[in-house]
Amino acid sequence: MPAFFHAGFLIFTLGLIVLPVAFVYSNHHYLTLERIIPNNHNIGLNELKNRDRTRHGRILQSSIGVVDFPVQGSADPFTVGLYFTRLKLGSPPKEFNVQIDTGSDILWVNCNSCSGCPKTSGLGIELQFFDPSTSSTASPISCTDSVCSSVVQTAEAGCSENSQCSYQFQYGDGSGTAGFYVSDMLDFDTVTGNSVMSNSSAPVVFGCSNYQSGDLTKTDRAVDGILGFGQHGMSIIQQLSSRGITPKVFSHCLKGTDKGGGVLVLGEVVEEGIVYSPLVPSQPHYNLNLQSIAINGQPLPIDPAVFSTSSSQGTIVDSGTTLAYLAEAAFDPFVSTLVATVQQSVKPFLDNLGTQCFIVQTSVSEAFPPVMLNFAGGATMVLKPEDYLLLSPYQGPGSKWCVGFQKVQGQGITILGDLVLKDKIIVYDLARQRIGWVNYDCSQSVNVTLGSGNEKISESQLSGSRSRKDALYPSIPIVAAAISLYISLFTRF
Repeated sequence: MPAFFHAGFLIFTLGLIVLPVAFVYSNHHYLTLERIIPNNHNIGLNELKNRDRTRHGRILQSSIGVVDFPVQGSADPFTVGLYFTRLKLGSPPKEFNVQIDTGSDILWVNCNSCSGCPKTSGLGIELQFFDPSTSSTASPISCTDSVCSSVVQTAEAGCSENSQCSYQFQYGDGSGTAGFYVSDMLDFDTVTGNSVMSNSSAPVVFGCSNYQSGDLTKTDRAVDGILGFGQHGMSIIQQLSSRGITPKVFSHCLKGTDKGGGVLVLGEVVEEGIVYSPLVPSQPHYNLNLQSIAINGQPLPIDPAVFSTSSSQGTIVDSGTTLAYLAEAAFDPFVSTLVATVQQSVKPFLDNLGTQCFIVQTSVSEAFPPVMLNFAGGATMVLKPEDYLLLSPYQGPGSKWCVGFQKVQGQGITILGDLVLKDKIIVYDLARQRIGWVNYDCSQSVNVTLGSGNEKISESQLSGSRSRKDALYPSIPIVAAAISLYISLFTRF
């Protein structure tokens, strides 16, 4: 029996098992129930196991629920520059703060044997370390396990001296992590039909990091690991949905205010006005077909071929990236058109890093136009000025705003990071291979569907299950140091 079945369901199921073996009395007639087993009793064990798997699959499908995770963090690179959530792993369960990353596939956390792992964090959180020996349900993944061969597609998997399945990741910013895979229990709260809340758990496979390098060793934004939400079978959404525990869809709504936070659910957020664009098939990331960019309704002079998807170019949705990045051939037309549009009402200039900035004497929403990203399927993402500009530290009259989009030098990659994704409901519908969005005040509650499209659950119902400690999750202290806008600091891609 799967571990996430709660006691009430077990008692109910036992009742169903016990009652049919007696005679059923109705209008003085008895109905005899017989077991369907061949007379020669030669039914095979594998056949029985297959029948059980089919039955268990039906049971799991009937108990699909929505899983809610608390979100902390901010898109502002001058304060935090990332969003993260808390997970409970092991038996007894232990909490870990992990970055929410749709640009990678694997969940990994710092291991107690880690070399190079930070010991403190500038985010005001206490760092934790996973120790497999202290969890009664932890088990290493061996090299002969089928899981080990499946992760070869996403990482440099190999075998350690003790025959454990190991991994090594190298991120685009030059940082890296290595470790080994384990299986252990993930604890979470689930809301099923009729808004019934239950505490559940399920075994998941994740990485235990025993080595880190590069930016991962720094303390200013240190967390306990990374929660990969990619499309590969090893991601948490794929592991849980494949067993019928959650729908094959997840959603987030990331607050863009100073205190940040937001909503992350394994389920589909529903809201009037959501538009969808199909995912580009057979891609390792969440690629969309960006077709054109317009400023104040006027299309930019960019060849559409710049945005086509290939091994070296395309448009990726990635919550693990703080800023946003435009392909080189699109960046210059974007900046030059923007400057020409606003130069009568603001003062354009280049800062000492060569970033295009502006001194603004009025409201930024009055001085700057909306930017439209037009995608396949007729879906448009409308960006407010705060979605493509950054408010920078400045002492003087007015305020200093700089272009938040960065140029990907010599490459055709466009990455939509938190700068763009914040203050929007974003729905990753893996079942129908599409991504949807709508501008939204993420301090408000959201409605979530179980997948049938009929029953909706308010996010406030999910949040109501959290403890008072969760509800009073402390805000993150501002990091005082100014941060340069180099791509190596703000992307995990």
